[in-house]
Amino acid sequence: MDKLDAMRVFVRVVETGSFTRAAQTLHMSRTSVTQLVQQLEARLRLKLLNRTTRKVNVTADGAAYYERIVPVLATLDEIETTLPGAAALPRGQLRVDVPSPFASLLLVPALPRFHARYPDIQLDLGASDRMVDVIGDNVDCVIRGGEIRDQSLVARKIGDLQLAVYAAPAYLARAGTPIHPEQLHEAQHRIVRFRWGRDGTFPAVMQHGGTRVTIAGQHILSIDDGNAYLAAGLAGLGALWLPDYMAKPHVATGALLPLFTEWQIAPMPLYLAYAPKRHVSKKLRVFIDWVLELMAEHAPLVSQLPPAVASRATSAAPSTAADQTAEQAAD
Repeated sequence: MDKLDAMRVFVRVVETGSFTRAAQTLHMSRTSVTQLVQQLEARLRLKLLNRTTRKVNVTADGAAYYERIVPVLATLDEIETTLPGAAALPRGQLRVDVPSPFASLLLVPALPRFHARYPDIQLDLGASDRMVDVIGDNVDCVIRGGEIRDQSLVARKIGDLQLAVYAAPAYLARAGTPIHPEQLHEAQHRIVRFRWGRDGTFPAVMQHGGTRVTIAGQHILSIDDGNAYLAAGLAGLGALWLPDYMAKPHVATGALLPLFTEWQIAPMPLYLAYAPKRHVSKKLRVFIDWVLELMAEHAPLVSQLPPAVASRATSAAPSTAADQTAEQAAD
């Protein structure tokens, strides 16, 4: 038995709660995973896991062992890349999941610069707007807009997305051009609804001077994918709220027209989140630094906002304690 392999397998079983899922994420057979855990238990003369037909639960000894070996394994991984004789540049596979428009419009076009700087990092990129189980799906980090609801994750704010309302000329020709946000509640108007996670809500709060308006609107289509959401707006299915980076190319060609340009919407915070560890791997650390550079170019953090807008932007972010933990862990 390779003890390090057995330890890594045990950690994956605990994190995924399943021998089958651990085997899938490690690209091993379930039999091999089971045998390595059994051999580890025999070596330690301890029962680490309770197995039933439906689930796997960690024992008290297993939980204590897990807490001790996770930082040890992370330290060993770090040592491999920092020894004087080791490769100077970080290397290995990095699993990242990001929203589909962010991938196609910002991240992927910039990746040649990243790979020129770090040629030995292999990115396994998931591009979707689905909710990802960072630990269970064995993902190193995710990038998401809006609040990070999972308080078990370390979340670092990396940017602010400027939002505005847009519609296609064909839609405006059919429904009329609204000059006030509340007109989107009128019978002839429709919005394209974006479904956020499980709650399915995306209320847009707009402000002009001291006036605040919350827009819900009627919809004939709701979508949970950013690229499809944009396509629906371009097809004239309703008004939609977009970050600048998604709207700019289509505004330039006239395919989308901005609405309510004198009104403001609180920027959407953009976060990079990952599982808490005592040691962040070198490859993840350089990826975070590179993403921060990318966001400084395309979606810089907003330092000054009107008071009412600033309060809403703050309320969309994780708690102060979570922010402090994120900054300490990431630096």
